[in-house]
Amino acid sequence: MDIQLPILVTFIGYLVLMMGIGLWAYKATDSVDDYILGGRSMGPAVTALSVGASDMSGWLLLGLPGAVYMGGLGEAWIGIGLVFGAWLNWLLVAKRLRIYTEFTDNALTLPDFFEKRFEDSKGLLKLVSAVTILVFFTFYASAGMVGGAILFEKVFGLDYTLALIIGSTIIVAYTFIGGFFAVSWTDFFQGCLMLIALLIVPVAIFSQPETQNALDSIDPAMLSMFNEDTTVIGLVSLLAWGLGYFGQPHILSRFMAIKSANDIPLSRRIAMSWMIIALLGALATGIAGSLYFANDPLANPETVFIHLAHAAFNPWIGGLLIAAILSAIMSTIDSQLLVCSSVITEDFYKKWLRPQASSKELMLVGRIGVLAIAIIAGIVALNPESSVLGLVSYAWAGFGAAFGPVVLLSLFWSAYSRNGAVATIVVGALTVVIWKQLSGGIFDLYEILPGFIFATLSGVIVSKISAPSAKVKAQFRVFTSKL
Repeated sequence: MDIQLPILVTFIGYLVLMMGIGLWAYKATDSVDDYILGGRSMGPAVTALSVGASDMSGWLLLGLPGAVYMGGLGEAWIGIGLVFGAWLNWLLVAKRLRIYTEFTDNALTLPDFFEKRFEDSKGLLKLVSAVTILVFFTFYASAGMVGGAILFEKVFGLDYTLALIIGSTIIVAYTFIGGFFAVSWTDFFQGCLMLIALLIVPVAIFSQPETQNALDSIDPAMLSMFNEDTTVIGLVSLLAWGLGYFGQPHILSRFMAIKSANDIPLSRRIAMSWMIIALLGALATGIAGSLYFANDPLANPETVFIHLAHAAFNPWIGGLLIAAILSAIMSTIDSQLLVCSSVITEDFYKKWLRPQASSKELMLVGRIGVLAIAIIAGIVALNPESSVLGLVSYAWAGFGAAFGPVVLLSLFWSAYSRNGAVATIVVGALTVVIWKQLSGGIFDLYEILPGFIFATLSGVIVSKISAPSAKVKAQFRVFTSKL
């Protein structure tokens, strides 16, 4: 695509808005609590759309439409699994996590919560969980950076590496400045833009006569949830994506930051409505692309939304819609960078190096952490052959298997022990890494499922062998009395 002034102007205007929010958030951030969790003051609507936008990311506008463009509605099983998993996460985890993290001496991060939940004075659990977060978030952030680079490469005709640098710099800038306030409020606006884009683009394409004519000749397999390539392992793998929600730190941090646990039911309804409509729009976009480009296949399926927006609208509207992809990418990377920054600040620097560090010093360390993780993730993303969906699936499985069982068992089982939690994280993470390297037969199963199962079993078994202290059990009983 050639550089077009309207698209460029639209991008610049959008980015100015995001930076403006970042500067406003900078002035509203007075302490490390504000920088990491926004002072636990987020309203239900901001929380809901922040959860959705940081969750769906470029996968919603690049990965999923591209998968449907290539494989048809059989890919919708991922969406079904995600909807069910997200709903259960809101229902089972949100309220308990919000109450328990504040109850445990205002824990600001997941590793901090785990340490206080299990009275881990040696810090082993915090160390293991913090390292796991940094490792998998590096891959997750890389996925977003790849998506951003694809966007700038296709829209402005830039070299991939230059596009990667520009996109990453923009995303890092306002996260570095504004912390959680900036991330949450930009996510809110980005979520609105993503939803509008996913509704407008497929409607516009399906309204065109040539698309309606192509419907008569479309392969029925494209519109079927089942086809000859559907296997039990494949179907279970797609549905298993829903398990990942229980262990995603950037989503769980939103539950921890909502102003009141009483706001969670309203926030859940807003979030689930947004998610279902957005997923339907992404599926429709993929089908619309398969019809529109039936005679001129795309070289990169993950660019189908970009091409459709460019084809269906004038440059001004197209520029705004294409900016929705940047929104999706930014809304996830900023959350991931902030979680990594929080881990570096609270779980490494304050825990091991400077326990008496001031709030101002910790905010500075957090901002430096944003830059460091962004640089490492950018190096991983330098390979232009990287797949957004591939990188996301690996990181999603890692977090889901390593932290999902820990979060659930921590919130619901009084007999869960620190050693059991350590075993859960280690077994879950290692299973994902090892399973990913194997292929063929049962090893084609998405690694999150065996990782989740083995991690849960190891946590239960080790907790039975090494039970928690009476103090930890008593703390859990007090927590449940507050529900």
